[in-house]
Amino acid sequence: MSQFYVRSMGSIGKATVAFLALLGALLFVFPAIAASRQVDNPVVEIVKNFSSAVVNIDVEAVSRRSAAPMPFDDPLFKHFFGDDFNKFSRSVPMKGRGSGFIVSKEGQILTNNHVVAGAEKITVTLSDGKTYPAEVLGKDPTFDLAVIKIKPDKDLNVLDLGDSDTIDVGEWVVAIGNPYGLEHTVTVGVISAKNRSIHAQSVNFDGFLQTDAAINPGNSGGPLIDMDGKVVGINTAILPYAQGLGFAIPVNMAKQIMSDLVSYGKVKRGWLGISVQNLSKEFAEAYGVKEEAGVIVGDVFKDSAAERAGLQRGDVITEVGGEKVKDVQWFVNKIRSLSPDASVKLKVIRGGKESTLTAKLAERPDTEDGSLPSQESENAFEKIGLTVAKLTPDIARRYKIEGRDGVVVTGVAQSSPAQFAGVREGDLILEANGKKLTSSSAMGSIIKSDSKSVVLLIERDGKTFFTSISIE
Repeated sequence: MSQFYVRSMGSIGKATVAFLALLGALLFVFPAIAASRQVDNPVVEIVKNFSSAVVNIDVEAVSRRSAAPMPFDDPLFKHFFGDDFNKFSRSVPMKGRGSGFIVSKEGQILTNNHVVAGAEKITVTLSDGKTYPAEVLGKDPTFDLAVIKIKPDKDLNVLDLGDSDTIDVGEWVVAIGNPYGLEHTVTVGVISAKNRSIHAQSVNFDGFLQTDAAINPGNSGGPLIDMDGKVVGINTAILPYAQGLGFAIPVNMAKQIMSDLVSYGKVKRGWLGISVQNLSKEFAEAYGVKEEAGVIVGDVFKDSAAERAGLQRGDVITEVGGEKVKDVQWFVNKIRSLSPDASVKLKVIRGGKESTLTAKLAERPDTEDGSLPSQESENAFEKIGLTVAKLTPDIARRYKIEGRDGVVVTGVAQSSPAQFAGVREGDLILEANGKKLTSSSAMGSIIKSDSKSVVLLIERDGKTFFTSISIE
């Protein structure tokens, strides 16, 4: 018995020693593994180094809402009762949240235009909890970008802007933002696609980066960051009925316009002064054009850069500055990316013969028909929350409106008088206060600075109706 006991204890002792040795080795290895995981995970480093440059943006605005029950909240009712309808309305404070990121140590912040549009008060919260009032330096509804400014008491951490043209589909990206008020939420995904076009109720944009990194309401304006810690996109839109489908504005577009927003409060874009449509196979055959892609010149506006360069209706433009034209949207974005006074060479096919014309661009006007609207016209549309455009052939096809005159609604601001009046994107405005509209600039002579309301005649789905909109 004693010999068996001793032999057993010897075996147990050896096992104990081996176990303790293994435990000591694991205690030594586990921290090394953990440290290795930290080093091998670039997302952790990105969050540590750059999340402090992401800010939360809170906005406040006041809008008027109907206090009357149905059926009195009705366009026909408002048309007949006019300003008296305001007796049934009340002012309602509106609040919203979004994201942004710091692009200068002095406090300049890049975000979406729709985050701050119509805001009467903007508050920025930094990662350390400090809050600052902010002012809008400039905004661009076309690309849905805005630059706001705070006055910090110290230099701030900034995010560097990367190159969205060189990022590839499949590359990992990180989104940081303020979804549903959950501050500095981090999500990870890949670039799912590039150059996505989204034309929906409040989104009308070509060239999005698509990502499956989770983006939700409140992420708008926040950065999409690559594995080098540089911003490649500005998170902007989602499809609410889908999962894993988020969209970001390529940062290279923001680079082009940020300096203009800061310096002028708006973007100064090059303008050629023509309407265009895509080159079709039938047109190419009929006009003897061998090129497979290009744009056909429609209208050439009077006193425009195009007219001075000698462009004519029916010309086919196949190259801009030595680059092949892909389609209408590519052509429009290319011209817009150039500055006013820039000279650009256009390869043109006319009558089956190829030639090169040089156009010196002008500054893009604010109306689609090329006329410079009066300040009263701009203010009137801003007050009621509408963005409109002249009914060009391209816009008519987009909104399926053919053979009509008027201006089409291309955007309705959130919580605006026009939205509460029921105006929608794609509506055709035929008249304002009983006067026919042929261009957006005509509103300046119709709506005076002291006007309190405007009655619009609108066509929608082949039917017309009146609606009264308060301009208070």
